[in-house]
Amino acid sequence: MLGASLNKVSDYFKSRWRSSWNYSLWALLIFPLSPLLGAVTIGFVSLITWLKQSHKINRRPLNWGFALLSLLLIVSAGFADDKTAAFLGLFNLLPFFLLFVAHSALIQTFVQLRQMAWVIVIGSMPVIILGLGQLFLGWSLKLEILWVVLSWTIAPGGNPPGRIASLFLHANTFAAYLTIVFILSLGLWLEQWQLYRGLGIRKNSLPLIFLTVAVITNFITLIFTNSRNGWAIAIFACLAYALYQGWRILVAGVAAIVSSVLLAAFAPSPVAQFFRRVVPAFFWARLNDDMYPDRPVALMRKTQWEFALSLAKEHPWTGWGLRSFSGLYKAQMQIPLGHPHNLFLMLSAETGFPSTFLFCGLLAWILITGVQLLRKSKYINTEDRLIFFSYLLAFIGWVLLNTVDVTLFDFRLNALSWLILAAISGVVHRYKQQYRLESHPN
Repeated sequence: MLGASLNKVSDYFKSRWRSSWNYSLWALLIFPLSPLLGAVTIGFVSLITWLKQSHKINRRPLNWGFALLSLLLIVSAGFADDKTAAFLGLFNLLPFFLLFVAHSALIQTFVQLRQMAWVIVIGSMPVIILGLGQLFLGWSLKLEILWVVLSWTIAPGGNPPGRIASLFLHANTFAAYLTIVFILSLGLWLEQWQLYRGLGIRKNSLPLIFLTVAVITNFITLIFTNSRNGWAIAIFACLAYALYQGWRILVAGVAAIVSSVLLAAFAPSPVAQFFRRVVPAFFWARLNDDMYPDRPVALMRKTQWEFALSLAKEHPWTGWGLRSFSGLYKAQMQIPLGHPHNLFLMLSAETGFPSTFLFCGLLAWILITGVQLLRKSKYINTEDRLIFFSYLLAFIGWVLLNTVDVTLFDFRLNALSWLILAAISGVVHRYKQQYRLESHPN
């Protein structure tokens, strides 16, 4: 009886396979507004994919690497002083490894990459509008429907005050989300612009108009998050796209603007004063911390990084346990701090060097194989190269963000990051299989 029931459940899920990608897109669309509904839907899609493609998933070496990493993280939690906190910390990692594995089997084509990017950009617009209203119109909101099915909290004036956070808990988290959205929206905009100019497709310019509005509002909102990390990575993305497109004049212009801001912030006084006549204090004072002159030493990233590294050296093999940094730092510095503003140092301190090196190695594998496909593969059509480049750029942006912050504590941002990695990995795997079939037809 039990076996027959399980077979019926499996057949039901398999019958829904064809529409599972559509469910995943709907989940991405509603994720910023309702993380719970998005999570349930993506979990449902992941389960269908596992049931349908488990034999393929189990044969991929990259997935073996994540299985080994999961084992190392569990062992690390077993050695932690606070085992309860450490095992709870696993929920910020292990479920997302499963999401990655399942969706790297589900996402196989450039059409899916494009669809996913469009949905992410469209889904970001309500959150951006709420954020702008929060800062400029004084909007505040506390709305809960059926506990956490729909839970919106908007602090008036932002969090911290004066910085847009929208529905996210902190402006830095919102900035990290906007950075990824900005990179993908700019890639889509460049695609539409090329179609508009090169192919003469001018009858339907609505997509280009929408993306123009999306890119501009996203960038404006990113500025008012007051996140130096977000600013830097957005500018880096603009330069990367300009270099990729061969727009040397734009590269020179952006470089001149960035140089002016940096000189206004960090140059010797006579030079800095000259550039400060042109560059608004909003930018240079934020970069050199003149805007927050009395910041405690314990809140500076350099102090946090040094402490995390010292912890890692004390317990190099298994670390102190996930979620241990906050308590250890408070005991030492007498200041509460959630994380050391560097994902890789945090993992080294909390899980040990072996698991951190394996984690970094798996990320490097995904990035290197993606770059190889973009540069060398004859299978990518010219019109598909830009969207794949956009995903690689979003991946690099995510890595850069996590060298100065930690993004995995926000469920929406964490899921979005792993879906981008899954998209790159899935497309690379599909084209590697195609190459093997053509090279060895028998």
